[in-house]
Amino acid sequence: MLQIGISGSIGSGKTTVCRLFELLGIPIYYSDWEAKKLMHSDGAVRKKIVTLFGKDIYTSEGELDRKKLAGIVFNDKSSLDQLNQIVHPAVALHSKHWFEKQKAPYAIKEAALLVEIGAHKLLDKLIIVHADLEVRINRVTQRDQVSKEAVLARESKQLSPSEKIKFADFVIDNNGDKSLVRQVLVVHNKLIKQINEQANKV
Repeated sequence: MLQIGISGSIGSGKTTVCRLFELLGIPIYYSDWEAKKLMHSDGAVRKKIVTLFGKDIYTSEGELDRKKLAGIVFNDKSSLDQLNQIVHPAVALHSKHWFEKQKAPYAIKEAALLVEIGAHKLLDKLIIVHADLEVRINRVTQRDQVSKEAVLARESKQLSPSEKIKFADFVIDNNGDKSLVRQVLVVHNKLIKQINEQANKV
């Protein structure tokens, strides 16, 4: 089974593209969602987060105070780096076990920072979803009800789209003027063809 990565800059539409692959029966590992679950349910991860940020980072009900955490890490790069050093390895191990359980011809790991943390090197192929900056800013300001400056601040913490594309095996254009369905089908068919060719060589 091929292990595929999907990434892209903020507002590029990674989730939308993933939903289309899901319609084709392809399982998706949503890294951000799984990271949030691990910060709540994984005892070792929780212990490290408490050690780093203090016990008040979790509420009296045991829930992670995401607003407080965001207020810390997005204003202090060192804290963000330390949090990533806790969460990223946990997600990497969790996703490894997840891939091992899948039965589809290929499965996809979706993550915003696949290239930045070098996780794409552990995968067979990388898909980058791309959209122009102004398109992405408009999407995120409407979706998250945040300012343009807030979007640009988040953008600055990621590699530029042109840098990410250098690592891509496939690029899906999500500016809105090309059919996403058609592009996803093209990628899907190429992956299935490769898988069949490999099977025939065995």
